Amino acid sequence: MINSFRCEATEQIHRGETTPDLPANIQKVALRKLQQLDLAKKIDDLRVPSGKRLEPLKRDRQGQHAIRINNKYRVCFVWTESGVEDVEIVDDH
Repeated sequence: MINSFRCEATEQIHRGETTPDLPANIQKVALRKLQQLDLAKKIDDLRVPSGKRLEPLKRDRQGQHAIRINNKYRVCFVWTESGVEDVEIVDDH
């Protein structure tokens, strides 16, 4: 379950709203990824199917994980025992 968001644009997408802060062509896929994240009971739920491309992050994002939206954007988050925290959609480049 998603407990918190790091940015308003990601929260808007999660509510099913559109936002001018993210490209229109990724918003539908982003919503689907956020819904999958919200339904996950454990982090391993995000590994199947492998197309979600769950990956642990490094360096300044140590402790976070990401799910790819496309080659440029991803959903980053912190997985905790009480749920998913600090969810945000970021430009990977």
